[in-house]
Amino acid sequence: MRVAVHYLPIVLIVIVWEAVSRFGIVPTRSLPSLTSVVNAWIELVASGEMLANAAASIWRGGAGLAIAILVGASLGIAMAWWRPLRMLVNPMVEALYPLPKSALIPVTALWLGFGDASKILLIFLACMLPVTLGAFNGARGCEHVMVWSARALGAGRLRVLWDVVVPSALPELLNGIRTALALSFILLVSSELIASRNGLGYLIGSLGEAGVYDAMFAAVLTVAFLGFISDRVFQRFSQWVLRWRA
Repeated sequence: MRVAVHYLPIVLIVIVWEAVSRFGIVPTRSLPSLTSVVNAWIELVASGEMLANAAASIWRGGAGLAIAILVGASLGIAMAWWRPLRMLVNPMVEALYPLPKSALIPVTALWLGFGDASKILLIFLACMLPVTLGAFNGARGCEHVMVWSARALGAGRLRVLWDVVVPSALPELLNGIRTALALSFILLVSSELIASRNGLGYLIGSLGEAGVYDAMFAAVLTVAFLGFISDRVFQRFSQWVLRWRA
């Protein structure tokens, strides 16, 4: 029952969408019926076009995000643990964080062209910042009493870092990764719309230019569904990682 109530707004949106299209409240050219969108999605999957472009997008987004998590988490915790590094890197992070990340799309395309490398670099650069800040804030929030207690029991600096600081940083780090996950979808589709020869963003743009709006909406909904599923899976993963807090 709780699940049904939780997703009731989505069901209502689906019903309203189909109704306004079926009864001509909104022209079907502007908003195709959900039935025609579903049929177009099935055709795109059957032809292999949807799967091929989705695979390209998932590879780019996953690779860029994975590198951002690895580098950002390490950098953020190291900044909190080692003051000289924090003094060197923190001003650059603060200066780059407010920068609109979409402004990097033409820069990465200029550097690496229209292939996978430019998209991966873009997602890495943009997603590394929230991960770094999440890891840094989490590690800085570690209680000093816990660190002192571990040191008093004979733990070395690396053991304290791994057994005390890293677990304390996990909640903030996971929040930063969740933000980066959402950002990766936004930048992936935006970059593929502007500078790509395949991917879901490219598919959306090419179908829109061709006037095949039901198929275009099918591609848009595919992106939304992938983003939704990714966020749900990551939330479950976060709960599993932080189960010790209960």
